Amino acid sequence: MFNENIITKFKGIPTPFYYYDLNVLKQTLEKVKEESSKYNFIVHYALKANANNEILDLIRDAGIGADCVSGNEVKKAIECSFHPEHIVFAGVGKNDDEINYALDHNIFCFNCESKEELTVINELAKAKNKIANIALRINPNVNANTHKYITTGLEENKFGINLWELDDVVKQLKELTNLKLIGLHFHIGSQITDMSSFKSLCLKVNEIQKWFISHQVHIENINVGGGLGVDYHDPDTNRIADFEPYFKLFNDFLELIPGQKVHFELGRALVAQCGTLVSRVLYIKKGVNTNFVILDAGMTELMRPALYQAYHKIENLSKASILRSPDSHLLKYDVVGPICESSDCFGKAVDLPETMRGDLVVLRTAGAYGEVMANGYNLRDKVKAVYSE
Repeated sequence: MFNENIITKFKGIPTPFYYYDLNVLKQTLEKVKEESSKYNFIVHYALKANANNEILDLIRDAGIGADCVSGNEVKKAIECSFHPEHIVFAGVGKNDDEINYALDHNIFCFNCESKEELTVINELAKAKNKIANIALRINPNVNANTHKYITTGLEENKFGINLWELDDVVKQLKELTNLKLIGLHFHIGSQITDMSSFKSLCLKVNEIQKWFISHQVHIENINVGGGLGVDYHDPDTNRIADFEPYFKLFNDFLELIPGQKVHFELGRALVAQCGTLVSRVLYIKKGVNTNFVILDAGMTELMRPALYQAYHKIENLSKASILRSPDSHLLKYDVVGPICESSDCFGKAVDLPETMRGDLVVLRTAGAYGEVMANGYNLRDKVKAVYSE
């Protein structure tokens, strides 16, 4: 929980910066390992959520694999000593150099998203006299009931092989002798809080698996992706995602064949709550209908609100004691950044104590898709990271 006492830790550190509470991350990793191990599930971490070296080291040390969606993410995982046998490479647009790099490092599996990609990987593997392990990413046409920009499992999305293509794919694989089909891969979206969406996925996976069995195709691995959501509104009460019912649901509803392994690709659920964006108030601007808090952090440091109107809890750390007072008086502010775009807004009509220049303001639950999406628009400096240890 954040309070004014932590300001001492931040004294002298130029803002904005990301603050990572590594104890929260360790507790999260312990919980995910505890719950997944009940069913012998295999967990990979989605590097796209956060590729900070300190965080990757802790995740690797916890015995969790790496889920990568670009060649540079594969390189990052290998540089951070993730074992190649625990690295999967997904992504709808892998280029030849990326594929060749992954082949050279003998990664566990390519999650393939189109018939043409299968042909390309086969050709590149053949040129190296190698057999590439592949899983078919299948579009199950399951609604994740989340924001349209982070829904990935509908037929209208660009991801995955459609169900009506499976006949052709199975025939194609018989001719692609430098590929070995070892799994099926699914991912329906991100920040999913409605568990019924995962149940729908399980039922669809069972249906698809029966189709493969009827075509005498043996599948060793079922990869159900990730997508488990976190609590952005009350991060102090719910610091760790609800892994227990999540894993139990897949255990209860997936119909596996003997020896089959189940893989997960969790990103946000592992790292979101350990990260906080710390900023300082530059100006208070009073308008006709709205008062603005102008921060030194903007959409260049945390893009999610501008990209898809994502919510992050905003707190005035310098006035934390006022919130605990029974007669505390709150004002409404639009909290914005310094970037030359109207979309550079973190929240509208945010309730805060009376705020002034120099106050420290924090944006909570920013460990996922925060630092990793930061950019240099307006020639901004790269945001730095600070750690609890």
